[in-house]
Amino acid sequence: MTESHVNPAFVLEEKYTLREDDGTPKPVEYKIELKESNKSTYEEFDPFKHRTVEHPTTNWETFFHLVKGCLGTGILAMPKAFSNSGYLLGIIGTLFIGIICIYCIHILVKAEYELCKRRKVGSLTFPATTEAAFRDGPAFFRVLAPISVHLVNTFVLVYELGACCVYIVFIAANVRSVANVYIDDLGIEVYMAIFLLPLIFVNWIRNLKKLAPLSTAANAISFASFAIILYYIFDNGVSFEGKDSVAEFQNVPLFFGTVLFALEAVGVILPLENEMKTPQSFGGTFGVLNASLSVVLTLYLGMGLLGYLAYGHNVQGSITLNLVDTDILGQVLKISLALAIFISYTIQYYVAIDITWNQYLSPKFEGKPRREVWEYVTRTVLVLATFVLAVTVPALDLFISLFGALCLSALGITIPAAIETSTYWYTRNGFSFYFMVIKNVALMVFSILGLVAGTYISLRDIIVEFS
Repeated sequence: MTESHVNPAFVLEEKYTLREDDGTPKPVEYKIELKESNKSTYEEFDPFKHRTVEHPTTNWETFFHLVKGCLGTGILAMPKAFSNSGYLLGIIGTLFIGIICIYCIHILVKAEYELCKRRKVGSLTFPATTEAAFRDGPAFFRVLAPISVHLVNTFVLVYELGACCVYIVFIAANVRSVANVYIDDLGIEVYMAIFLLPLIFVNWIRNLKKLAPLSTAANAISFASFAIILYYIFDNGVSFEGKDSVAEFQNVPLFFGTVLFALEAVGVILPLENEMKTPQSFGGTFGVLNASLSVVLTLYLGMGLLGYLAYGHNVQGSITLNLVDTDILGQVLKISLALAIFISYTIQYYVAIDITWNQYLSPKFEGKPRREVWEYVTRTVLVLATFVLAVTVPALDLFISLFGALCLSALGITIPAAIETSTYWYTRNGFSFYFMVIKNVALMVFSILGLVAGTYISLRDIIVEFS
C-alpha cells in the first residue's frame, strides 16, 4: 500500500524492512487506518481551550509587544538599505519581503494549531513545531525530524548573538560620535571595551523580570528618538534629486539581508501567541498579527525612504550617525538610543542563554557542585564572544545584512514553508496539494537564493573593507 494523503494523526502501523547493503531501516509499507472515535476526538479538540497561562495578555498588549519586538536597530539601518536598492526598488522590495514575512508567519501559526490538535496539547514552541511537522510528513522530512530542533536552535542562536554584535557596534559608534566632539578620537574598539564589563555584569542577572522597568524605559526612549530622527530628516531636506530609483544589482542582496533583519520577528511570534487571552484573535485578516506588522512595515518603509531621500548615498549604517555631531539634541538622541540598545542587548542575550545554558549545558551539570558558577562562566563567555566579533568587524550595516540573510531567510521563510508542506502533506489533495507544494518550493528557493547571495556579498564586503 503506497502513501496517500491521509492525516498521519490516525496512522496505526508502519512496516519496515532492511536494506540489503547497509542494514539501515527503510520503510516499505505505510499502513493507514481511520477510526471514527479518533476522528471525532481530533476534530473536537481545541488547543486554545487547553492552554494554562498564568498572566494572559490582551489583544492590545500583544499588539504593542509585537511592535516593540520588531522595532530595534534594524529601523535605523533602513535608509542604508534603500541606498543599496534605490528608492523605487526599495519601496517595492520592502513591501514584497514584508508581505512574504507576514504570510510565512501566518502559515507557521496555522500549522502549529493543526499540530497541537493532532497531539492534543495546548501549544508548541517553534523548534517543537518544526519537529512535530517533520514527523508527520513524508519520508524525506521524517529523516530531518530528529535534528530539526537543533537546526532551528542553531539559527536562532546565531541570529541572537549576531544581533548582540550589532548592538555593541551601535552603542560604541554612537557614543564615539558624541565623544569625538569633546576629546580626541580613541577608536571604536576602545568604546566597545568601555562597555564590556557593564554588559557582562548586567547579563549576570538571571531573572528577566528585574529588567522589565528598564525595558519599558528603553521602549519609550526608542519611540521618542524615532520622532526626533524624522524631525532631522525633514530639516535636512527630502529630495529625489541625485537619488537612484534602482541601484546597482550587486548591492541588492545587502538590501535583502537588511530588510529581513529589520522586519523578521518569527522568534517572538509563537511565544506571544501562546500567551494571549484570546489567541483566536491573533490571525485573520484584521487580527493582531496583520495589524501590528502592518504598522511596523509602514514605519520601516517610511524611515528607509525618507532617510535615503534626505542623505542619499552618504547615509550611514545607522542614520543617527548622519546627524550633526555638534548639535546638542542630536547628541542627547545618540546617547539615549545607545542606552536603550544597551538594555535591549539583555533581551536578545536572554534568548541566546536560554538555548545555550537551559536547553543544552544545564542538564549536563545537574546535581554537580558549582553548577551556578558554570552558568556565570557561560554567560560571560557568550558576551565575550559577541565582543570579540564586534571588535574584529565593526561594520554596522554589513553585520546587519549578514545576519539577516544568513539566519532570518531560513527562520522566517524556508522553515515555515517546509513546516506547512510537511504538516499538510497527507491532508490536502488535488489542486490544493499541488498549489501548496509549488508555492512553498518557490518560497524556499527565493529564501535560499537570498541567503546565499546576501551572505556572500556581506562577507565579501567585510573582507574587502577590513583586509
